[in-house]
Amino acid sequence: MENKRFRRFYLFACVVIAAVSAYPIYMGVRVAWEVFCNGFVPVERYPKYVIPYTPISIALILGVLLIPVFQKLFKKRDFLGGAIFCTGVFFLLERLMETKILVQSREMVSLEGWQMSLCYIPPEQFETRTWQAVDVLLGGYSPAFKFHFYIISLVIILSLLNCFYGFAKMIRQGNGTRKRALTVQAATSVFFLGMCIWACFTSFYRDGEIMVSVLSAVLMAVFFALLGVTAGVFAGSFTLGKDKKLSILFPAMVSILTTLAMYAGEMILLNGNLYRFGAGVFYEGIGGAAIAPVDVFIILISGIITALVCRLINAPDAHKGSSTEKGQ
Repeated sequence: MENKRFRRFYLFACVVIAAVSAYPIYMGVRVAWEVFCNGFVPVERYPKYVIPYTPISIALILGVLLIPVFQKLFKKRDFLGGAIFCTGVFFLLERLMETKILVQSREMVSLEGWQMSLCYIPPEQFETRTWQAVDVLLGGYSPAFKFHFYIISLVIILSLLNCFYGFAKMIRQGNGTRKRALTVQAATSVFFLGMCIWACFTSFYRDGEIMVSVLSAVLMAVFFALLGVTAGVFAGSFTLGKDKKLSILFPAMVSILTTLAMYAGEMILLNGNLYRFGAGVFYEGIGGAAIAPVDVFIILISGIITALVCRLINAPDAHKGSSTEKGQ
């Protein structure tokens, strides 16, 4: 019965990850075909955000397909083995695509250079935009802009892998101790992935100016906070049942540091600036710095939400039934 349940879950996991990855894989195939035929990708046929999402998808598909292999090879450390493997696959493919694929617009540029421009403005406005404001922010190309891409990518890869490997192990061992934590992790991961997809197609409605609209500000704030919460819940899923510092405060700190790191990535991208969410003291930089009180609030709120979520998944009734499931 246990093996039958695992086979059903494994098949379900493979179907789900293949379905979720269908469009990024399609984008990658389109780019590969263009490069094969022309040696470059014409800008009008460039699929949006082929990096980092095609490498992410390939890494996740391989990671899920190899669950039984990593379970057999690494036993209790199966997730660690899968995480290292998938992270390696992601960075290998990402680097190959960044450096080997050229995009033809006004001139021939590497894929990473073209991708940087999309961080500022939706691609459909690229040709009509007067670039002066953006160029001031840009301050020249810097490969350090990819720092925030890599943070997002690793959070997606590790949080989703944690769900697949965690549920697979739970079914194999018949131990439901992490069930609530993994369920919450799945929810935060899916919501965050949804926000990423939304950002891919809209760049959250930014127009290249440092002052963004109310809608853009709200979406960016939710995105930043949700990134931190997803990372924090990931950390919290491994500290269940520990003392308060480890089970609640540690994940909250991971959330805060992840959100702060994302802000640092945005600051690198914008040449020492940050997007402004409004006018007034609450939205202006503190003491001449780029970070504003609203940014501090977003960073802290991600930690507070994570702490509340981790308190919930560590509640005394959270693990009821685990021994029963184990006995089954």
